[in-house]
Amino acid sequence: MFERLLPNLRLNSVYDLDIEALARQGIKGIITDLDNTLVGAKEPLATPRLVEWLNKLRERGFKVVIVSNNNETRVSRFANPLGIPYIHAARKPANRAFHRAFELLALSPEQVVIMGDQMLTDVLGGNRLGVYTILVPPISPRDEGIMTRVNRFIERIALTRLRKNGLWHEEETK
Repeated sequence: MFERLLPNLRLNSVYDLDIEALARQGIKGIITDLDNTLVGAKEPLATPRLVEWLNKLRERGFKVVIVSNNNETRVSRFANPLGIPYIHAARKPANRAFHRAFELLALSPEQVVIMGDQMLTDVLGGNRLGVYTILVPPISPRDEGIMTRVNRFIERIALTRLRKNGLWHEEETK
């Protein structure tokens, strides 16, 4: 049951993403979460480092879309200055927003990765669709809302089971 929460790859941050390796695998698009994946949940705008990273993705030919469970005001204020399409109030891990993201990217699920900081929303949603999933640790856990804190509690239970079954090893994060 908890295997559906296992990401294909774990990284220390989005900046550790090997975009050349993704390109060699035929990946052309990235669906990414916003809060605590790209910036802290209370950080209104992209950091200079994030802007540079996003520009590098674009230069390499990657398309990016933000899929967030947060409200339109939060997501649009972040995404619009960057010229990144977004889907707000996504209700992840439900499939609908991910399917809309594939349409926005004009790519098939096989050409896309899903990256986020939550196993119960980003990873589960991607795995249910057979998409390559990437998990990063949350940037600023102290800024998380109540529902995310509930998810984190469930994630801790899942991690205990995954470790017990030999499916989760701490040294896997790159």
